[in-house]
Amino acid sequence: MIYLSGERLQAHHIRAVEFDRRWRGLDPAQVHAYLDRVADEIDRLHRELTTANTEAERIRQALRQWQSRNADGRQARHADCRSATHDHPTGERR
Repeated sequence: MIYLSGERLQAHHIRAVEFDRRWRGLDPAQVHAYLDRVADEIDRLHRELTTANTEAERIRQALRQWQSRNADGRQARHADCRSATHDHPTGERR
């Protein structure tokens, strides 16, 4: 049996695995049919993970762009608020 240490389990690893033969072992056809199902599920999960990671990166980039565009406006508004407080004789905001 093949064990891959430190490597992500891939569908082709599951499909390529070979088991030792025993006199009263499991039905090889059933084992391979089940391993094919597991391999298909691994493929699907890897695709979903790739899609999720791509979407997460797209959202991170969009957030950075939004923060960059809005950072100047926030700083200007914050400066206006501070100067308005200092300009008013009682120190109250207008």
